Amino acid sequence: MAHEERPTRDRSKNTSYLGAKRGSAYVFLIPAFLLYSVFVVYPLFTGLTYSFFSWKGTLRDGFAGLANYAGLLTGSFLDQLLPALGHNFLLFAGALLVQNTLGLAFALALSAVRRGKRALQTMFALPYLVNPLVIGYLWTLLLSPAFGPVNALLRPAGLDMPWLGDPATALPTVILITTWQWVGFPMLLFSAALGGIPQEYAEAARTDGATSWQVFRSITLPLLKPAMATITILTFIGSMNTFALVYALGGSNGAPAGATDVLGLLFYRSAFASGDVNALGTSSALAVFMFTFIFGSTLLLERVLRRRA
Repeated sequence: MAHEERPTRDRSKNTSYLGAKRGSAYVFLIPAFLLYSVFVVYPLFTGLTYSFFSWKGTLRDGFAGLANYAGLLTGSFLDQLLPALGHNFLLFAGALLVQNTLGLAFALALSAVRRGKRALQTMFALPYLVNPLVIGYLWTLLLSPAFGPVNALLRPAGLDMPWLGDPATALPTVILITTWQWVGFPMLLFSAALGGIPQEYAEAARTDGATSWQVFRSITLPLLKPAMATITILTFIGSMNTFALVYALGGSNGAPAGATDVLGLLFYRSAFASGDVNALGTSSALAVFMFTFIFGSTLLLERVLRRRA
């Protein structure tokens, strides 16, 4: 009997120890939970509540139901909403094609580098650590038609460009600046994914006579699909939430002529620059719409990409 009681006592001690350890872990999670609740959960529920009321400035007027949401889809507001949403999608498509393609190319190039690899990765990653407002104002100066160094270098070749002054070139310019700032992020993720691919696969393929392109197309690229799915989802979320960079480049109206207008700028104008007495209700409804649309689209995109990966 003594031999049977000892394992039971040991199990009870282990259970109590694990329970105490788990309890101490919850204690350390409390500060993060409180910060998340105060700065994320509470504003979300507050914005949702505000969207169901009409307002006179900052004074609640009465229950409005879905009237604020209906206002988003009627009249002049819809004429601003659809182009802004379209520009967000164009930013996503441009980032997906240019930024992430370059990120993959840089990651592949750096995978063959033996010396200075960390220094190069750091150099590519530094721009996305800088505030987008700073990046935007910096590039506004660099691309200035009057004294910008970019046009000063291109002018002798007859390539003087109205980068941010022409509606036809403004949004592509924003895409290029976004690519310059964020290309280091997909590069680092692709580099990590490449590091997880066993070298034996490529070596076996080369032994069988496969070229470098065949190795990339048939081995490397399929094994990178999970990383590509993650990067695509993060790019979508970032493109839909963009605000600071386009604000610095084109102002709150998305100049020139609304060519760089996005949902973030439309929300800013609705909340702070519209002059509407019900600005709080309209902007809250727009914020809830943006959150619901981005969250739902992200779930759908994640399901599609994971299935294909």
